[in-house]
Parts: sequence; structure tokens; C-alpha cells
Amino acid sequence: MTSLSPWSGEGPVAFPVLALRDLVFFPSLVLPLLVGRPRSTRALEAAGRSEDLLVLLAQKDPETEDPSPDQLHRVGTLTRVVQRSVLPDQTVRVVFEGLERVRVHRFLPELTPGEHPSLRAEFEPLPYPAPGPDQVSEMEAAVRRVEREAREYAHLHPELADAPQGTDLDGPAVGQGTRPHPARIRSLHRVAGHLLLPAEEKQRVLEAETVEATASLLLEVLERELEILRIEERLDREMSRQMDKERRHIYLQEQLRAIQKELGGDGGEWDDLESRLAEVDLPDEVGARARRELDRLRRLSPSSPESGVIRNYLDWIFSLPWTRRTRDNAEVDHARQVLEEAHYGLDEVKDRILDHIAVLSLVGELRGPVLCLVGPPGVGKTSLGRSIARALERRFVRVSLGGIRDEAEIRGHRRTYVGSLPGRVIQGLRQAGSANPVFLLDEVDKVARDGHGDPAAALLEVLDPEQNRSFRDHFLELEVDLSGALFIATANTLAGIPGALRDRMEVIRIPGYLDTEKRVIAHRFLLPAQLRDHGLEPGRLHLTDGAVDRVIEGFTREAGVRELDRCLARMARKVARGVADGTRNRVGAETLHPEDLEGLLGPPPHRRDPGTDSEDRVGIATGLAWTQVGGDTLEVEVAVVPGSGSIQLTGTLGDVMKESAVAAFTFARARARLLGLRPGFHREVDIHIHIPEGATPKDGPSAGVTIAAALVSALTGLPTRPRVAMTGEITLRGRVLPVGGIREKVVAAHRTGMTTVVLPAGNGAVLERLPVEVTRRLEFCLVDRMDQVLDEVFGREMTLPGSTRVGDPEHPGGPLDGALRISQ
Repeated sequence: MTSLSPWSGEGPVAFPVLALRDLVFFPSLVLPLLVGRPRSTRALEAAGRSEDLLVLLAQKDPETEDPSPDQLHRVGTLTRVVQRSVLPDQTVRVVFEGLERVRVHRFLPELTPGEHPSLRAEFEPLPYPAPGPDQVSEMEAAVRRVEREAREYAHLHPELADAPQGTDLDGPAVGQGTRPHPARIRSLHRVAGHLLLPAEEKQRVLEAETVEATASLLLEVLERELEILRIEERLDREMSRQMDKERRHIYLQEQLRAIQKELGGDGGEWDDLESRLAEVDLPDEVGARARRELDRLRRLSPSSPESGVIRNYLDWIFSLPWTRRTRDNAEVDHARQVLEEAHYGLDEVKDRILDHIAVLSLVGELRGPVLCLVGPPGVGKTSLGRSIARALERRFVRVSLGGIRDEAEIRGHRRTYVGSLPGRVIQGLRQAGSANPVFLLDEVDKVARDGHGDPAAALLEVLDPEQNRSFRDHFLELEVDLSGALFIATANTLAGIPGALRDRMEVIRIPGYLDTEKRVIAHRFLLPAQLRDHGLEPGRLHLTDGAVDRVIEGFTREAGVRELDRCLARMARKVARGVADGTRNRVGAETLHPEDLEGLLGPPPHRRDPGTDSEDRVGIATGLAWTQVGGDTLEVEVAVVPGSGSIQLTGTLGDVMKESAVAAFTFARARARLLGLRPGFHREVDIHIHIPEGATPKDGPSAGVTIAAALVSALTGLPTRPRVAMTGEITLRGRVLPVGGIREKVVAAHRTGMTTVVLPAGNGAVLERLPVEVTRRLEFCLVDRMDQVLDEVFGREMTLPGSTRVGDPEHPGGPLDGALRISQ
């Protein structure tokens, strides 16, 4: 490199200017550059006329095509053109030699004629200040540290592995003695010039005021870049080791297959598992878990117990419908047709179901509360779920929850147990073969609870639409999306369902069938099915309407049709037996009338006789009760005998019903004067309250008004009307409070031939949803006071003022002296 100085005297010197894009040129460097912009070419030409000297200035914005003086940095490098050559595309390849740092004094007017005149400026040298005697050692130490870091940088950086000689990246090692000041500067400039840094950082290094500042900036940059390079080197080594490990693993697997084949092992098992894994569409998490378990299985001995557990686990993963779904048929007309074909009656239930299907047709998914069909046995809850699946054209799965007491039945067993399996929900999905079946949870009110956990609490995650998108089974230990399934629960009563679980379900009550509905169901559904099941031709057996009514009234006592179906099955078996032994013709229709039933079914076990007007009904009142098999009627009997004031309750009564009896007796005592009784009558008699069918437990508050009416009848000697049924809770002040199960109770009153039903006024809204047939044949009386109940039960208004008393000389009779007489 030449050492001739271009500065001939004092003051700035003018040189052509060549702008550099995204590049900073340092002194002491010799590098080739490609020059192609018109203004840069003019600058080269101008340099040729001034001893090939020009100044290289970096642009502030490398995107600028034709920068102005304001868009150039003020500190640059004075260079000499060492060599130039023109390439075929007219681009000039120029080798520059950096001489020293310079600073722009001012830009000169553009004198070169043409469209792109070259830039010229006056420059002044920008030397580094000489260090003091006490700073030489510190500067030398800093320069040597930069050189050490630069050598490591060149060693680690792949693009500098073949760096040109003379760059000082492999410069003199530490210990060569103290070098002169210009040598240290050249070393720093060469290091800075060959670092792969952004142009802005290199410009900061070039503009540093002192050698110490230059070394400090370079050390900061080198340490940062070295940290990045060390991380990259570590990552490269780890990746290389991983690739070597994978190649070794593949090689060992191939050897293992060859060994198993030589030993006669089942080498095709791996291929089968691999093909199943490739064919099944699994979520990312599930696929990664399956591959991990398959790798574990390969490393285990076939005789290892754990290998069987892993095979079973993989089989469950491959067989579950993670992404398989059936296409829904959300046409409301189609769903209505399916429901009408499979079920008779149940109009309100069908309407609610069609509402949900209509929502499905609009939004494409069913989100919200789970349907819970509540009703007595035999009303068609399970068959309704199956019909919903048919209407939607989905797969149907039924899971019986009756008697389940282990939480693992829902969430599955952990794989640490021998013979562990997933829970019934996951088993149901596998059975359905699709991720969106209709899932029927049968008998959800009969879930038990013990020390093994609470299955009802586990059902919360299954039935909650906000949680079942990520249901986690203990066996799979993977998230399963249950949001596509339509869950339907069935129950006989809501009493056995925990409150938190009931809160997640939309309850649809099925009260039971009327006798006319049962008749149609028997003709349309039950009898044809029994004939088919017993090998009889369709139409071989026919029952008249009177015969079906006789079976319903005398041989069944239920809200549903199960016992009716069993009676028809008995008749079909009798006919089939006659056909088999030749006593009946194989062909031809046979019609059964009511008088033919006893020969097939025997004497009727039930009798529906609500009593007659001539029956002695003093102390008897008919109440309405709700049971798990539907509504029913019960008669309360009260006997009053001389005694010392004791009360006896019989009939297997529960605590609530006993309290209702005590409340009714207290009401009668409070109304003793109005009823014409002596104030201390209760100390002179014993009262026995009995509800027949004592073997059947009975409880609930709804018998309060019935007990009070029977008690008043027994105390006053007045008979109750025989075809009047009642229900309601009584208070000490004679108020009648609403109770539940009104629809079932009213249907029972209709079934048993009642004509008048006394209901609490608070239950009046239920009457609007009752079948027309029931409201047409029954008279309803809504009451809110016990006095109104007594008026209906005794059939006439009780006039207290001026009433005469039984026991007067003109009016003998009555069980108690001083009983009230009803005015005519």
C-alpha cells in the first residue's frame, strides 16, 4: 500500500465522491467493487483525471437509487483505484485501496456535464489522536483482545472460513511486542472491514473518534456475534447428533426386523401397525402419542407384559373416530315424519325435539343444555332417543347408568391396573364409529355413589358443552372432543339427579299415556310387533276396541305400555301354541272380544271402581299421588273412636306425610268452633289415620288436603263425594299450597274414572298444557283455601252462621255431639 499523502498543503482538498449502498469501506482494505450507476461511473472517470483518487461515502438509505449530498454520511474513506475492468454487461469491476479516513468539508457544485454529473466535495483528513505514554499499553491490550476475538469469529463463521490473506483476522498473535500506532489502526480497520455487520454499525466504527473507542465498539460487536455463533454451533452439533441417532435407530430397526424374521417372529405386526397409523386421520397430539407408544413397543420384548398393554392402547387409538363424522339430515319435515311413524301422542315432547332439530338446520351444530326425558317406565323414553338418531341419520349409542357407583366407569381406568379399559363414554364412541352420534344416557337418576368416587360428578364434564370439547379419559390420557355428540338422558324422577347435573340438562317431562292413546298404540305398534315376534302372520289376531280397553282397565295399572305389551305377548303365545298343536287354524284372522280375555289371561287382577254415590264415604277422601311409575290415586281413611286424644298413623307413611297429617289435625282443632265441635273434643276421642296398601312406602306433602278432608268428614259425620280427587299441601292456617306432578296426577284421575279434580290455584297454569281429552272429561276446581276444598268435597256450601248442630232434639245423629250440619 502506498504511503504518499495526497494532502499538499493546508486546507481541504477536493475529490470525486462515489456513493456506496449497504457497504462501508475502511482504510487499509483492498477490495473489488462493481460500479454500475451512471453517477458512480462519472465519479470513476473524474478520478482518472486526478491520480485515481476518490472518496467512498456510505448512503444513509441503501434503497435510494440516486442519492443527493444530504443522503450521504459525512465520514468516509479516501481510496485509490488500483485496477479497473469493464464486464460484458458494461458494469465496471474496480479494485479499491483504502488510504485513510476523511470528513466532508463541503460539497462542490456539479461541474461534469451530462444527465448524471458526478459528485465532488472538499475533504479534510480525520486522523486518530495519538495516545499518551500512559495509554499505549491499554490501547495495545484492547487491540490484541480484538484480534483474539476476530480470530475466533473467523474460525466459527462459515462464510469467513476462507477469508483472504492479509485481513489481520489471522494477524499477529499476542506477544509480538508493542507495535507502532498506525499498525494498530490498520489492524482494527481490517477487522472491522471483514465483519459481517449491518452498514450502520460499521459506520459507527468508522466514525469513532479514538483508537480506544474503535476497539471498544469492535469488542462489543464481536462478543455479541460470537455468542450467536456459539449458539449456532451448539445447535448444529445437537442436530448432527440427532441425525446420527436417527440413522442408527433406523439401522437397528432393520436389524431387529431381520432377527425377528429369522427367529420366526411376527414381523408383519409392525407393518400392520405402521399402515394403520398412516391410514387413520389422527389429531396432531394423538398422532405424536401413537408414534411414541409404537416406538416403545418396538424396543420391548414380545413376551413382556407391557407390550400387551401398549398393543391394546394403540388398538383403542386407531379404532376411535377422532375425525369421522356422519352427515346430519336436519330437515324438520323428515324428522317430524320419523317421530310420527314411531310414536303416537307425546305432542309436546315432539314439538320440543323438532325445535332443537330446526336450530341444527340453521346453525349447523347443537349447543346448549342436554335433553333429559323424565317420565315413568314404559312411556318410550329410550325409543324416543333412537327415533331422534333416525331423524338426524346419526349413529345411536345407549349407555345404561343404572347402578354405576365407580367414577372409572365414566372416566376410564388408568393403565396401571390390569385389564384397564376406557370409560363407557369412550367405549360408546368406538361402538358408534363416528364422532357425532346420538348418545343416550339411560337411567341417569339411578347412578350410585360410594368410596370409589361420584360418577354423577364425572358426568358433569361429559354433559357440559363448555368442557366436553376436551374430555380426558384416564385410560387414553388424551383430549377427546365430545362436542359433536348429541347427549340425551333419561330418568324416572328428578329426585335422584344431583342439582349440579340437573342444571346442565333441559328437562322434558313425559307424564304417561291416556287410555285412548294406549288403545291406538296397541293396535298400531304393539300387536303387530308381537305377531311378528311369535311367527304369526300379520292380521292373524285382532282385538276389538272393547277388548283392548278391557286389557288396559283390568290387567294393567301403569302410565306406560310395558304391562300392556306383556299382556299382548301372552295372548300371542297362546295363539301360537294353538297353531303349533293344531287346536287353532294356521291361517285366517281371529278376533278377540272382551269375554275372550279371561280364557287367555285369566281373571283381571285390577278393578277400577271409584265408588258409587250410595257408598258410605264418611271419613274417606280420594287423593292423587305421584309415583315413579306415574300418577295414581289413593284413598285416605280416618276413624274416630272414643278415647283419650291419641293419634295413630298407619300405612307405611314417610316423615313428610306424617307432618301433613299432624298439620291437618291442627287445622281441624283450630276450626273446631266453626265446624261445630266442642273445643276440647280432641281429648275425648282417638283418631286413626290410615292409607291402604300399607306395604308400599308413601311420602310427600301433596296428601295434606286429602287427610284434612277425610279428618273433617270423620269428625262431622258428613260423607265425601265419591268421584272427587284432590291434591295439595295444607298449612296450619288452612292455606293450600301448590305441589308437583300435576300432569301425572290428572292423567291418573282420568284413568281411574274421576269426574272432579281439586287442585291448588298455584298449579292452574298446568291445565293449559293438558290433553284436550282430559280437560273435556274432567271438571277442575282451583282452590287456595281449605274451606273451598271442603265445599267441593262435601258437595255443598257450608254455612256457619245460624247453622244447626247434630245432637239437638230436632236433629239426632252424627258420630260426635255438636257436629256441624250442612245447610240445604
